[in-house]
Amino acid sequence: MEHIIAGSLRQVCYKSDWFYEGLHGFRLGYSCESPVITVCQDIADSLDEGVGRDVSITDFSKAFDLVPHDRLFKNLAASGVDSRLVVWVRELLVGRIQRVRVGGQLSKEVKIASGVPQGNVLGPILFLVYVNDIRRNIDRNIRLFADDYIIHWGLSQINTT
Repeated sequence: MEHIIAGSLRQVCYKSDWFYEGLHGFRLGYSCESPVITVCQDIADSLDEGVGRDVSITDFSKAFDLVPHDRLFKNLAASGVDSRLVVWVRELLVGRIQRVRVGGQLSKEVKIASGVPQGNVLGPILFLVYVNDIRRNIDRNIRLFADDYIIHWGLSQINTT
């Protein structure tokens, strides 16, 4: 079922060109090298124009675990997917529990309040849906690969004399 849902999500998002072009992870035709190549080209272009750049590289820990469900569902609905698909994803994520086995002992159940599952088919596409609107919140050039972000912006003219 996850393959069907993920396929439907990808189809809608790719067909409508909904994904931000700076999202490089978990997408066809993109790789872990593509954001680095893009940023290097941007920096080289800036240097050719005599403009410096500041760069910030960040790896957000536990990013998949901290995805707020309400924001994810809002972004999912905004993508243009069928509302039944949004309901299905909501049913998948809301009310999940987890526990741990150490040796022969099981921990108490803990309700999972946020996050998307990792290590499955649907988790990565749901993460992309969640982070897709980052470009609206950051007024800089940004490239993302999963939970790794490269943000860069131009400085004033470089004095070459």
